[in-house]
Amino acid sequence: MGEQERTTIAAIHKAATAEFLEKGFKSASLRNIVKTAGVTTGALYGYYDSKEGLFEALVGEQYDYFMLEYKNAQQQFVGLSKEEQLKQVSDISLDCMKRLFVYANDNLNAFKLILLCSEGTRFSGMIDEMADIETKGTHKFYSTLETIGHPVKYIEPHLEHILITGMFKAYFEMIIHEIPPDEALLYIEQLHGFYMAGWAKITGQD
Repeated sequence: MGEQERTTIAAIHKAATAEFLEKGFKSASLRNIVKTAGVTTGALYGYYDSKEGLFEALVGEQYDYFMLEYKNAQQQFVGLSKEEQLKQVSDISLDCMKRLFVYANDNLNAFKLILLCSEGTRFSGMIDEMADIETKGTHKFYSTLETIGHPVKYIEPHLEHILITGMFKAYFEMIIHEIPPDEALLYIEQLHGFYMAGWAKITGQD
């Protein structure tokens, strides 16, 4: 890729990011993007075949990495012995959320696009996807607790979904509101403690 091509793509990405952040994916205009970028519509379509393709270029790599890291943390936990799961459940989940925050904060615009502006794309269901993974992982952990003599109180599925999605939304507030990293990491620790205590109470593990 030549210097001119890199400059053109950078201009398109900068203009597209601003347009999507202001209007969201559905209302964003490719006409406005090419005008702001100072390129022709033909030039844009030389790189991206659609508005969806352009949005994908802005957030796809970050989204896929983020979700893979989250899934890997889940797998790491499942791979532990029952005793180690019981010992490390809090530390592993806290470490995971801190690492994910750092990555999201380092790619702030991409994650603001995902969290606030992605309706109409494959990225709009990120929190629900994470909640589904978290729910399945949590149920496996409940089974582990049962086998080592820690029976778990039943939680109605709708309430469970509300609690888990609410937890992720709370963590993502740090990104949406651009909380400074040092402050955000402290908030994440405090939120984590709050949710761990709440889950222990509602499941009868306190």
